[in-house]
Formats: sequence, structure tokens, C-alpha cells
Amino acid sequence: QVQLVESGGGSVQAGGSLRLSCASSGYTDSITCMGWFRQAPGKEREGVGTIARDGTTTINYFMKGRFNISRHNTENSLILQMVSLEPEDTGMYYCMAAKDRKFCYSAWWELAAGHDSVYWGQGTQVTVSS
Repeated sequence: QVQLVESGGGSVQAGGSLRLSCASSGYTDSITCMGWFRQAPGKEREGVGTIARDGTTTINYFMKGRFNISRHNTENSLILQMVSLEPEDTGMYYCMAAKDRKFCYSAWWELAAGHDSVYWGQGTQVTVSS
């Protein structure tokens, strides 16, 4: 099992920035891909971006230039840096860890939520006011 704990959410005004962190523990040697997803009220969970064990990053096309994913210190700690936040960015942000590297490809993001080899944190709330 892998445990994921997110932190860093909060409320900001439009145009502001936030830095989310995800700490992983447990059987992390099995993980080949980590990433961030988000879910707005009444909407499906969507991929924000992922980073593979080799450092390859993939960012949601519509968030490029504003969101960046990186590792912090170790391979098992993940950062999501968000700038120029918009009210549409409001939602619960979830850290994801997957055994299968295919989930680092955006084509597989829609299937990540229900896959048994994907782990999720409890989420951290981001609220952006206009």
C-alpha cells in the first residue's frame, strides 16, 4: 500500500498563487508515476499533470504556463506550483500515485480514478475568488 497526504490548499484571490505538496509513504518503490488531479463541484475528476520516475512531466494543455509539477527533495514528494489562479481552478486537488507508468500519459487520465493500481490522497481544497 501507498499513503498520500496533500497539503497547501487554501483560499486566494484571482491572480494569486498556491503551492501544493504531496508526501508519500509505504511501498513507494512500486510507484512509477505521480501526479495531481482535481475535481470541481459537479464535475468529473480531471488530470492536472503527472511526473514519471524518470522526471518526464506532462501538464494538462489548458493549464500549461500556469501550473508546474516537480519533485521535492526525494522521488516520493510531489509539488504543484500554481500561478495566475482563476476562479475556474477552484476544486479539490488530489495527489495520485500509480504503479503503471501509462497513467503518466494524458490519454489514460480518465481511467485513473477507477483503477486498482492507482492510489489517491484525501485531497486538499483550493478556492479562488474573483
